[in-house]
Amino acid sequence: MRALIVYESLYGNTHIIANSIAEGLRDKACDVTVVPVNRATDELVRETDLLVVGGPTHLHGMSSSSSRRMGVDAARKAGSGLTLEPVAFGPGLREWLNGVGPSHGRAAAAFDTRLEGPAVFTGRASSGIAHRLLRHGYRRVVSPESFLINKQSALIASEANRARAWGGALAFAAAAVRPARSA
Repeated sequence: MRALIVYESLYGNTHIIANSIAEGLRDKACDVTVVPVNRATDELVRETDLLVVGGPTHLHGMSSSSSRRMGVDAARKAGSGLTLEPVAFGPGLREWLNGVGPSHGRAAAAFDTRLEGPAVFTGRASSGIAHRLLRHGYRRVVSPESFLINKQSALIASEANRARAWGGALAFAAAAVRPARSA
């Protein structure tokens, strides 16, 4: 099975999670490509059996151009301790998902990174991502998943391992519902 993981990341946490999910999928013999949202072409999307999409939670949901600017400004403040990803200045998932073509029932999954705490207080970008994938005809094979960061915007230590395990479980779920890929 071919899987494509498309991620948006400002400070690197979602990038780490995307790579960890890829490891879990590879453990189950999947051919996986991981790309930042600005390199996720229509051709890559068309050639995949499983599309996995993830991004950071900003202001209770998916990022926007203004929330990304706020994130960049926060990282540029003296003493912030935050390091920007090289792709932090490009388009986000919200814009990219608006242009995703129809999927013809292919498998998909959504994930996010968000602050530790109840989702009712932190929000979840993965819910919005999953909703947009469904609107484009993708078949959700697992519930959206959140991976947690602390108040210093650092990934909680156990989350990368949990993402790898989720990737392995995702491979099984996607294989169980995988339709024949259209040409």
